[in-house]
Amino acid sequence: MELQRLNYIIIIWIISFFVTFILYPFFIKLLYKFKAGKTLRDDATSGWEAKIFNELHKKKAWTPTMWAALILFVVAIIVLASIVLNKIWYLKYSLFNQRETYILLFAFFSMWILWLIDDFLNIKWVGKVKGLTAKMKLIWMFLFSAFIAYWFYYKLWVDYIIVWHDMIHIGLWYLLFMFVFTVFIVNAVNITDGLDGLAWWILVMILGALWVMTFFQHWYIATWLLSLITASLVAFLRYNINPAKVFMWDSWALAFGWLISSIVYLLAIKLWIWVIIIPLFLIIFIELFSSFLQIFWKKFFKRKLFTIAPFHHNLEKKWYAEYTIVMKFWLIQGVLSLISILIFFYQILPLVNK
Repeated sequence: MELQRLNYIIIIWIISFFVTFILYPFFIKLLYKFKAGKTLRDDATSGWEAKIFNELHKKKAWTPTMWAALILFVVAIIVLASIVLNKIWYLKYSLFNQRETYILLFAFFSMWILWLIDDFLNIKWVGKVKGLTAKMKLIWMFLFSAFIAYWFYYKLWVDYIIVWHDMIHIGLWYLLFMFVFTVFIVNAVNITDGLDGLAWWILVMILGALWVMTFFQHWYIATWLLSLITASLVAFLRYNINPAKVFMWDSWALAFGWLISSIVYLLAIKLWIWVIIIPLFLIIFIELFSSFLQIFWKKFFKRKLFTIAPFHHNLEKKWYAEYTIVMKFWLIQGVLSLISILIFFYQILPLVNK
């Protein structure tokens, strides 16, 4: 049975990878044809002029940003195909499952509206920030984060955290905790997306680690969906490494933040997940807090703490070439992901041996 499930996962991964990889060249040409290119922002999130950022990244202006439309298309087609195959009894389960994938698919596909609006405004040079303002994205982020917390609390009846193997019920406090944590993760992923290929590989390794954990915790349908999405991301590498031919852009960084946080809550139903995610999310948390500290310093001390934030841009300005920073971050994230997986197995081994 386990081997059969693993076969499904491998088949889904291969199909998703090759379909996405084959379609990308045609899709990128289409984006260039319709001039769906990125424009640089005039102001940073803090309201100060984004002069240093524009100096570092002026060569990237007009690079297409709407890459996620293809991933969305591939994921949608394969999910729909799984539903059809399930209806005709060819597959026992579809990728559309209330307990495991409803919230994951919602986190991914709900970004459709936000992505369309944000990219359209950026391409058309609408507004001072050329896209949705930080305030509008923050409102959207709060609404969706609140919905995710609601789903796990009221639909999946999760109101507890697991510490080692003990279940501690915290009631409504879990709602608040999930809301705050989701906002943190979403912002962290978004802020990390600043150099060619940087957020891409970090996301792949985080999702890969979560893939291992969902599989060995028997969340098999969630694992299938993760395989589908991760394969599409891997196919994207060919076109996102420096110099990038297409970008992720803000709204889809937010989508992956919601997806990752939802998977964490799913794992937390059976697992002491919080000790595992400390190393797994270390890089994106450093990126988040470097940006937060920069904003705090500007607001209260009227000066910058760093030359530019987040942390990867500070390294880019002072010491390293872009590809060097990306490669070093990839290496560090790989080690951190491996540590997280080892902690996971160390935690579940006593249960397996019983």
